[in-house]
Amino acid sequence: MNALGDWSAMLYTASTWIVPVLLAITLHEAAHGFVALRFGDDTALILLRSPFLFGYAKPVPVNFGRLRHPRRDMVWVAAAGPAMNVLLAILSALLFYTVEWFPVGSSRWVAENLVHSIQLNAVLCVFNMLPLPPLDGGRVAVGILPNALAFPLARLEPYGIPILLLVLFVLPLIGTQAGYDLNLVGPLIAAPTRALIELVLTITGQGS
Repeated sequence: MNALGDWSAMLYTASTWIVPVLLAITLHEAAHGFVALRFGDDTALILLRSPFLFGYAKPVPVNFGRLRHPRRDMVWVAAAGPAMNVLLAILSALLFYTVEWFPVGSSRWVAENLVHSIQLNAVLCVFNMLPLPPLDGGRVAVGILPNALAFPLARLEPYGIPILLLVLFVLPLIGTQAGYDLNLVGPLIAAPTRALIELVLTITGQGS
């Protein structure tokens, strides 16, 4: 394949990911903001009044201190994002029933968008539910665990992102140089992600 063909194939592949990525991330964050608003925190609503920020796939700010029952409501706010990803995966699977309605030239592109949407939303749901603050799963764990476990876990939140970067990028890089497989997160989320995808396909009638 020549250079022009390579670029054409790359652009086509990218075009089948753009919409799923934007919808998955934007609606994930919007779900956090919506549920926070229902429980008393309108921080995200105030920010989204700015025309420069509306629709951007960026983390929605939530002031947990403004929630009516901060520890309990934090669980619902945190869980809303992954729940939205599950709903998007289900919707994408259901939309497969409409693929045959599209012209032959575009039906493949639509189908690939839907496949990528299911895969991406499943990965985002499972990854975000890892029990490490500030990931959603970490905040859910802080809200439901006994104090003896919740408080030490909550104190990890300022270090959560550095820990993730270390585990996601630094350790695998070191492992590659040393000849060891230190990819810890991939195997950890692979099985739950496959199980979630299978569940979505089963409940929507798309499973084998």
